Amino acid sequence: MPAAPPSRPPAAKPLGVQLARLAVLVIVIGITIAIYSLGDQTAALAAYGYPGLFLLSILANATIVLPAPGLALVFVFAGKLSPLGVGLAAAAGATLGELSGYLAGFSGQAIIENRGLYQRLEGYMRRYGALTIVILAFLPLPIFDLAGVAAGALKLPVQKFLFWCFLGKLPKMLLIALAGAYSIGWVAGLLR
Repeated sequence: MPAAPPSRPPAAKPLGVQLARLAVLVIVIGITIAIYSLGDQTAALAAYGYPGLFLLSILANATIVLPAPGLALVFVFAGKLSPLGVGLAAAAGATLGELSGYLAGFSGQAIIENRGLYQRLEGYMRRYGALTIVILAFLPLPIFDLAGVAAGALKLPVQKFLFWCFLGKLPKMLLIALAGAYSIGWVAGLLR
């Protein structure tokens, strides 16, 4: 039997592409570090109502894998503001915040692609695409970051990613806002 021809290594990407991907990855990591260094300063944004919640939601969802208290903020804000407005502001901010995972996948996909969970999520993204994004955006689990990474790595158009992400985030945020509005009102009534 003749020997198999030697396999060629994959062609290297141009240096400019590699540097651009590295720069985006460094920016995403920098955003995550900045969010955690803000600490108590997020309370100042809370005084700004819906715009403050929108910004806090962006920050809370811009972290990759490390959870931030975004859902707790939605719950608390709904006790003081309209649950519908809180749900909309939080869903819009959370959707934009998820761009960090998308950009990490678009730029540095080799960082996570060999992990088992990531490979399963990537398979679901290839097969079910939009449905995977909507379902995972709805679930209050930090694995959505990996779905964003997979969407970016698969080069899903960003506008489609944002649309499907918003469709999953909106009902989740509305449910949490409604729960916050009614439970905080109920507790306040008990304390009177």
